[in-house]
Amino acid sequence: MSPDAIAIVNALPMPAVLIGPEERVEASNPAAKALFGHDGTGRHYITVLRQPATLDIIESTLRDGTARDARFLGSDATRNTTWRVSARDVAPKGRRRVLVVFEDMTAVEEAGQIRRDFVANLSHELRTPLTALLGFVETLRGPAKDDEAARARFLAIIAREAQRMAHLVDDLLSLSRVEADERRRPLEPVDLGALTSSVVATLEPLARQKEAHLQVEVPEAKVIVPGDPGQLRQVLTNLIENAMKYGGSGEDIEVSLTSPEFQPALRRSGVCLSVSDHGPGIAAHHIPRLTERFYRVDAHRSREVGGTGLGLAIVKHIVNRHRGRLRIESAVGHGSRFTVVLPVD
Repeated sequence: MSPDAIAIVNALPMPAVLIGPEERVEASNPAAKALFGHDGTGRHYITVLRQPATLDIIESTLRDGTARDARFLGSDATRNTTWRVSARDVAPKGRRRVLVVFEDMTAVEEAGQIRRDFVANLSHELRTPLTALLGFVETLRGPAKDDEAARARFLAIIAREAQRMAHLVDDLLSLSRVEADERRRPLEPVDLGALTSSVVATLEPLARQKEAHLQVEVPEAKVIVPGDPGQLRQVLTNLIENAMKYGGSGEDIEVSLTSPEFQPALRRSGVCLSVSDHGPGIAAHHIPRLTERFYRVDAHRSREVGGTGLGLAIVKHIVNRHRGRLRIESAVGHGSRFTVVLPVD
Protein backbone atom coordinates (compact mmCIF):
# COMPACT_ATOMS: atom_id res chain seq x y z
CA MET A 1 0.00 0.00 0.00
CA SER A 2 1.60 3.28 -1.13
CA PRO A 3 2.01 6.22 1.26
CA ASP A 4 0.30 8.45 -1.31
CA ALA A 5 -2.88 6.36 -1.19
CA ILE A 6 -2.93 6.50 2.60
CA ALA A 7 -2.38 10.27 2.48
CA ILE A 8 -5.33 10.66 0.11
CA VAL A 9 -7.62 8.64 2.39
CA ASN A 10 -6.52 10.68 5.41
CA ALA A 11 -7.17 13.92 3.52
CA LEU A 12 -10.83 13.11 2.87
CA PRO A 13 -13.15 15.22 5.10
CA MET A 14 -15.70 12.46 5.61
CA PRO A 15 -15.12 9.01 7.16
CA ALA A 16 -13.31 6.76 4.68
CA VAL A 17 -11.89 3.25 4.81
CA LEU A 18 -9.74 1.57 2.16
CA ILE A 19 -10.10 -2.23 1.94
CA GLY A 20 -7.45 -4.25 0.12
CA PRO A 21 -7.69 -7.44 -1.93
CA GLU A 22 -7.05 -9.52 1.18
CA GLU A 23 -10.27 -8.06 2.63
CA ARG A 24 -8.39 -6.20 5.34
CA VAL A 25 -8.52 -2.50 6.17
CA GLU A 26 -5.44 -0.87 4.64
CA ALA A 27 -6.20 2.69 5.66
CA SER A 28 -8.73 4.43 7.92
CA ASN A 29 -8.83 8.21 8.23
CA PRO A 30 -9.38 10.15 11.51
CA ALA A 31 -13.08 10.76 10.73
CA ALA A 32 -13.65 7.01 10.34
CA LYS A 33 -11.83 6.30 13.59
CA ALA A 34 -14.13 8.81 15.33
CA LEU A 35 -17.20 7.16 13.79
CA PHE A 36 -16.24 3.59 14.74
CA GLY A 37 -14.51 4.44 18.00
CA HIS A 38 -11.28 2.61 17.06
CA ASP A 39 -8.64 2.25 14.37
CA GLY A 40 -9.43 -0.83 12.30
CA THR A 41 -6.29 -0.78 10.18
CA GLY A 42 -5.01 -4.31 9.57
CA ARG A 43 -8.22 -6.01 10.66
CA HIS A 44 -10.75 -7.84 8.46
CA TYR A 45 -13.42 -5.38 7.34
CA ILE A 46 -16.19 -7.55 8.82
CA THR A 47 -14.86 -6.94 12.34
CA VAL A 48 -14.72 -3.16 11.74
CA LEU A 49 -17.95 -2.32 9.91
CA ARG A 50 -20.26 -5.12 11.16
CA GLN A 51 -23.60 -3.91 9.71
CA PRO A 52 -24.96 -6.45 7.17
CA ALA A 53 -26.02 -3.95 4.48
CA THR A 54 -22.56 -2.35 4.47
CA LEU A 55 -20.80 -5.72 4.46
CA ASP A 56 -22.92 -6.88 1.51
CA ILE A 57 -21.98 -3.97 -0.77
CA ILE A 58 -18.28 -4.28 0.09
CA GLU A 59 -18.28 -8.02 -0.61
CA SER A 60 -20.06 -7.51 -3.94
CA THR A 61 -17.79 -4.65 -5.04
CA LEU A 62 -14.68 -6.68 -4.15
CA ARG A 63 -16.07 -9.48 -6.30
CA ASP A 64 -17.14 -7.63 -9.46
CA GLY A 65 -15.96 -4.00 -9.11
CA THR A 66 -19.45 -2.51 -9.44
CA ALA A 67 -20.17 0.66 -7.43
CA ARG A 68 -22.80 0.23 -4.74
CA ASP A 69 -24.47 2.26 -1.96
CA ALA A 70 -26.14 1.39 1.36
CA ARG A 71 -27.21 2.93 4.67
CA PHE A 72 -25.16 2.82 7.84
CA LEU A 73 -26.70 3.60 11.24
CA GLY A 74 -24.50 5.06 13.96
CA SER A 75 -24.74 7.20 17.06
CA ASP A 76 -22.87 9.95 18.82
CA ALA A 77 -23.14 11.33 22.33
CA THR A 78 -26.49 13.06 21.73
CA ARG A 79 -28.39 11.37 18.90
CA ASN A 80 -28.63 8.54 16.39
CA THR A 81 -26.95 9.20 13.06
CA THR A 82 -27.61 8.00 9.51
CA TRP A 83 -24.90 7.67 6.84
CA ARG A 84 -24.96 6.88 3.13
CA VAL A 85 -22.17 4.38 2.43
CA SER A 86 -20.54 4.32 -1.01
CA ALA A 87 -18.31 1.43 -2.04
CA ARG A 88 -16.10 2.08 -5.10
CA ASP A 89 -13.38 -0.01 -6.71
CA VAL A 90 -10.29 2.24 -6.90
CA ALA A 91 -7.99 -0.29 -8.60
CA PRO A 92 -10.03 -1.64 -11.54
CA LYS A 93 -7.00 -2.69 -13.58
CA GLY A 94 -5.22 -4.59 -10.83
CA ARG A 95 -6.07 -6.42 -7.65
CA ARG A 96 -9.28 -4.90 -6.36
CA ARG A 97 -9.27 -2.29 -3.65
CA VAL A 98 -12.53 -0.81 -2.38
CA LEU A 99 -12.79 2.70 -0.99
CA VAL A 100 -15.72 2.94 1.43
CA VAL A 101 -16.89 6.51 2.09
CA PHE A 102 -19.54 7.57 4.63
CA GLU A 103 -21.69 10.65 3.93
CA ASP A 104 -23.60 12.05 6.90
CA MET A 105 -27.32 12.12 6.02
CA THR A 106 -28.57 12.74 9.56
CA ALA A 107 -29.77 16.30 8.91
CA VAL A 108 -31.64 15.16 5.78
CA GLU A 109 -33.27 12.30 7.68
CA GLU A 110 -34.24 14.60 10.54
CA ALA A 111 -35.73 17.15 8.13
CA GLY A 112 -37.79 14.40 6.52
CA GLN A 113 -38.99 13.22 9.94
CA ILE A 114 -39.92 16.79 10.90
CA ARG A 115 -42.00 17.09 7.73
CA ARG A 116 -43.73 13.78 8.38
CA ASP A 117 -44.45 14.73 12.00
CA PHE A 118 -45.75 18.12 10.91
CA VAL A 119 -48.18 16.61 8.40
CA ALA A 120 -49.35 14.02 10.95
CA ASN A 121 -49.85 16.66 13.67
CA LEU A 122 -51.62 19.06 11.34
CA SER A 123 -53.93 16.31 10.11
CA HIS A 124 -54.73 15.41 13.72
CA GLU A 125 -55.42 19.04 14.64
CA LEU A 126 -57.79 19.51 11.69
CA ARG A 127 -59.55 16.17 12.00
CA THR A 128 -61.27 16.94 15.32
CA PRO A 129 -62.99 20.21 14.31
CA LEU A 130 -63.81 18.88 10.84
CA THR A 131 -65.41 15.77 12.31
CA ALA A 132 -67.44 17.94 14.68
CA LEU A 133 -68.53 20.25 11.85
CA LEU A 134 -69.62 17.40 9.61
CA GLY A 135 -71.48 15.68 12.45
CA PHE A 136 -73.41 18.77 13.49
CA VAL A 137 -74.25 19.71 9.89
CA GLU A 138 -75.66 16.23 9.36
CA THR A 139 -77.66 16.53 12.58
CA LEU A 140 -79.03 19.94 11.56
CA ARG A 141 -80.12 18.52 8.23
CA GLY A 142 -81.86 15.59 9.91
CA PRO A 143 -83.11 15.10 13.49
CA ALA A 144 -82.56 18.72 14.61
CA LYS A 145 -83.95 20.28 11.46
CA ASP A 146 -87.02 21.66 13.22
CA ASP A 147 -85.57 21.98 16.75
CA GLU A 148 -84.82 25.67 17.25
CA ALA A 149 -82.95 25.21 20.57
CA ALA A 150 -80.78 22.43 19.15
CA ARG A 151 -80.06 24.52 16.05
CA ALA A 152 -78.85 27.45 18.14
CA ARG A 153 -76.65 25.19 20.30
CA PHE A 154 -75.15 23.33 17.34
CA LEU A 155 -74.52 26.51 15.33
CA ALA A 156 -72.62 27.94 18.29
CA ILE A 157 -70.42 24.82 18.38
CA ILE A 158 -69.92 24.99 14.61
CA ALA A 159 -68.85 28.62 14.89
CA ARG A 160 -66.40 27.77 17.67
CA GLU A 161 -64.82 24.90 15.74
CA ALA A 162 -64.60 26.98 12.56
CA GLN A 163 -62.92 29.76 14.54
CA ARG A 164 -60.45 27.26 15.92
CA MET A 165 -59.51 26.15 12.42
CA ALA A 166 -59.18 29.79 11.35
CA HIS A 167 -56.80 30.43 14.25
CA LEU A 168 -54.78 27.38 13.27
CA VAL A 169 -54.47 28.56 9.67
CA ASP A 170 -53.50 32.07 10.82
CA ASP A 171 -50.78 30.65 13.08
CA LEU A 172 -49.47 28.42 10.29
CA LEU A 173 -49.24 31.41 7.95
CA SER A 174 -47.49 33.46 10.65
CA LEU A 175 -45.01 30.65 11.27
CA SER A 176 -44.32 30.33 7.55
CA ARG A 177 -43.68 34.06 7.16
CA VAL A 178 -41.38 34.18 10.18
CA GLU A 179 -39.37 31.17 9.00
CA ALA A 180 -39.01 32.68 5.52
CA ASP A 181 -37.49 35.88 6.99
CA GLU A 182 -35.56 34.32 9.89
CA ARG A 183 -32.12 34.90 8.34
CA ARG A 184 -32.81 38.60 7.75
CA ARG A 185 -32.47 40.51 11.00
CA PRO A 186 -34.95 43.45 11.27
CA LEU A 187 -33.30 46.78 12.08
CA GLU A 188 -36.19 49.24 12.44
CA PRO A 189 -35.94 51.17 15.76
CA VAL A 190 -38.76 50.03 18.06
CA ASP A 191 -39.80 51.74 21.31
CA LEU A 192 -40.26 48.54 23.30
CA GLY A 193 -41.71 50.30 26.34
CA ALA A 194 -44.45 51.97 24.33
CA LEU A 195 -45.14 48.74 22.46
CA THR A 196 -45.45 46.82 25.74
CA SER A 197 -47.89 49.34 27.20
CA SER A 198 -49.93 49.29 23.98
CA VAL A 199 -50.22 45.50 23.91
CA VAL A 200 -51.24 45.37 27.57
CA ALA A 201 -53.93 48.04 26.98
CA THR A 202 -55.25 46.09 24.00
CA LEU A 203 -55.50 42.85 26.00
CA GLU A 204 -57.06 44.41 29.12
CA PRO A 205 -60.67 43.66 28.05
CA LEU A 206 -59.80 40.02 27.36
CA ALA A 207 -58.03 39.80 30.72
CA ARG A 208 -61.14 41.11 32.50
CA GLN A 209 -63.27 38.47 30.77
CA LYS A 210 -60.91 35.78 32.07
CA GLU A 211 -60.76 37.41 35.53
CA ALA A 212 -57.00 37.96 35.18
CA HIS A 213 -55.17 41.07 36.38
CA LEU A 214 -52.48 42.52 34.13
CA GLN A 215 -49.70 44.42 35.84
CA VAL A 216 -47.11 46.20 33.69
CA GLU A 217 -43.74 47.65 34.67
CA VAL A 218 -41.64 49.51 32.09
CA PRO A 219 -38.76 52.00 32.53
CA GLU A 220 -39.57 55.70 32.35
CA ALA A 221 -36.85 56.26 29.75
CA LYS A 222 -37.40 54.99 26.22
CA VAL A 223 -36.08 51.52 25.49
CA ILE A 224 -35.18 51.31 21.81
CA VAL A 225 -34.29 48.00 20.16
CA PRO A 226 -33.76 47.10 16.48
CA GLY A 227 -36.63 44.93 15.34
CA ASP A 228 -39.91 44.35 13.56
CA PRO A 229 -42.66 46.08 15.57
CA GLY A 230 -45.38 43.77 14.25
CA GLN A 231 -43.49 40.63 15.16
CA LEU A 232 -42.46 41.92 18.58
CA ARG A 233 -46.10 42.77 19.24
CA GLN A 234 -47.00 39.21 18.25
CA VAL A 235 -44.41 37.79 20.67
CA LEU A 236 -45.78 39.76 23.60
CA THR A 237 -49.39 39.06 22.64
CA ASN A 238 -48.77 35.32 22.43
CA LEU A 239 -47.00 35.23 25.80
CA ILE A 240 -49.69 37.24 27.59
CA GLU A 241 -52.52 35.23 26.01
CA ASN A 242 -50.79 32.01 27.09
CA ALA A 243 -50.54 33.35 30.64
CA MET A 244 -54.26 34.17 30.59
CA LYS A 245 -55.17 30.73 29.23
CA TYR A 246 -53.01 28.64 31.54
CA GLY A 247 -52.17 30.95 34.45
CA GLY A 248 -55.32 30.34 36.45
CA SER A 249 -58.48 32.40 36.88
CA GLY A 250 -58.25 35.45 39.11
CA GLU A 251 -54.44 35.42 39.20
CA ASP A 252 -52.06 38.30 38.50
CA ILE A 253 -50.00 38.39 35.31
CA GLU A 254 -46.88 40.54 35.51
CA VAL A 255 -45.39 42.06 32.35
CA SER A 256 -42.02 43.73 32.89
CA LEU A 257 -39.32 45.35 30.77
CA THR A 258 -35.81 46.09 32.04
CA SER A 259 -33.48 48.93 31.10
CA PRO A 260 -30.53 48.09 28.84
CA GLU A 261 -27.66 46.31 30.59
CA PHE A 262 -25.06 43.68 29.78
CA GLN A 263 -26.72 40.32 29.09
CA PRO A 264 -24.46 37.26 29.47
CA ALA A 265 -26.71 35.23 27.16
CA LEU A 266 -26.06 37.73 24.36
CA ARG A 267 -22.54 38.75 25.39
CA ARG A 268 -23.55 42.36 24.84
CA SER A 269 -26.03 44.94 26.03
CA GLY A 270 -29.68 43.97 25.92
CA VAL A 271 -33.08 44.12 27.61
CA CYS A 272 -35.35 41.52 29.19
CA LEU A 273 -39.07 41.41 28.42
CA SER A 274 -40.82 39.03 30.83
CA VAL A 275 -44.34 37.65 31.28
CA SER A 276 -44.99 35.88 34.59
CA ASP A 277 -48.06 34.06 35.87
CA HIS A 278 -49.05 32.34 39.11
CA GLY A 279 -50.71 29.31 37.60
CA PRO A 280 -50.09 25.60 38.17
CA GLY A 281 -46.64 25.71 36.57
CA ILE A 282 -44.97 23.28 34.19
CA ALA A 283 -43.03 20.13 35.05
CA ALA A 284 -39.32 20.32 34.22
CA HIS A 285 -39.38 17.55 31.60
CA HIS A 286 -41.87 19.50 29.45
CA ILE A 287 -39.91 22.77 29.32
CA PRO A 288 -37.31 21.83 26.65
CA ARG A 289 -40.12 20.84 24.26
CA LEU A 290 -42.52 23.75 24.75
CA THR A 291 -41.40 25.55 21.58
CA GLU A 292 -41.92 22.49 19.37
CA ARG A 293 -44.80 22.74 16.92
CA PHE A 294 -48.03 21.29 18.29
CA TYR A 295 -46.39 20.25 21.56
CA ARG A 296 -48.77 20.61 24.50
CA VAL A 297 -48.36 19.91 28.19
CA ASP A 298 -52.07 19.14 28.47
CA ALA A 299 -53.52 18.59 24.99
CA HIS A 300 -57.14 18.41 26.13
CA ARG A 301 -56.97 21.61 28.18
CA SER A 302 -55.11 23.42 25.40
CA ARG A 303 -57.86 22.65 22.90
CA GLU A 304 -60.54 23.59 25.43
CA VAL A 305 -59.06 27.11 25.79
CA GLY A 306 -58.48 27.52 22.05
CA GLY A 307 -54.74 26.85 21.84
CA THR A 308 -53.30 25.78 18.48
CA GLY A 309 -49.98 24.46 19.80
CA LEU A 310 -48.04 26.89 17.58
CA GLY A 311 -47.84 30.05 19.69
CA LEU A 312 -44.50 29.36 21.37
CA ALA A 313 -43.01 28.00 18.14
CA ILE A 314 -43.83 31.36 16.54
CA VAL A 315 -42.31 33.19 19.53
CA LYS A 316 -39.10 31.15 19.26
CA HIS A 317 -38.63 31.89 15.55
CA ILE A 318 -39.34 35.60 15.97
CA VAL A 319 -36.86 35.83 18.86
CA ASN A 320 -34.27 33.98 16.76
CA ARG A 321 -34.82 36.41 13.91
CA HIS A 322 -34.12 39.29 16.31
CA ARG A 323 -30.89 37.51 17.45
CA GLY A 324 -32.36 37.20 20.94
CA ARG A 325 -32.90 34.42 23.46
CA LEU A 326 -36.03 32.87 24.97
CA ARG A 327 -35.81 31.66 28.58
CA ILE A 328 -38.54 29.59 30.24
CA GLU A 329 -38.60 29.16 34.01
CA SER A 330 -41.33 27.20 35.73
CA ALA A 331 -42.01 24.79 38.57
CA VAL A 332 -45.14 22.84 39.42
CA GLY A 333 -47.25 24.89 41.82
CA HIS A 334 -45.17 28.05 41.42
CA GLY A 335 -46.23 29.54 38.10
CA SER A 336 -44.16 30.29 34.99
CA ARG A 337 -41.96 33.06 33.66
CA PHE A 338 -41.22 33.54 29.95
CA THR A 339 -38.38 35.97 29.27
CA VAL A 340 -37.30 37.34 25.91
CA VAL A 341 -33.77 38.78 25.90
CA LEU A 342 -33.19 41.20 23.00
CA PRO A 343 -30.02 43.04 21.95
CA VAL A 344 -30.21 46.84 21.83
CA ASP A 345 -27.66 47.20 19.01
